[in-house]
Amino acid sequence: MRADGEGTVIAVRVTPRASADGVDGVVRMGDGAEWLAVRVRAVPDKGAANVAVAATVAKALGIAKSGARIVAGTTSRQKRLYVDCPPDAVLSAFGGR
Repeated sequence: MRADGEGTVIAVRVTPRASADGVDGVVRMGDGAEWLAVRVRAVPDKGAANVAVAATVAKALGIAKSGARIVAGTTSRQKRLYVDCPPDAVLSAFGGR
């Protein structure tokens, strides 16, 4: 996670085709990197999962859907998501560093 202007860029690890949409919190990968684990019901087809990821994180943060967007990794499970929310608000919502 890093500050970017008025908002924050979050590293996100996505699980598509889940049974429910949700944010599972911060997970540490084997290489020590921290990712926000997000699951979505949408399939990774024609950007449907990307839209669902942005909407799920926005809802968890209490911001408008338009306040979250994928900035990197559109075809990968590991993405960078920009949110119109200061880093301290993201930390209090999801934990991590």
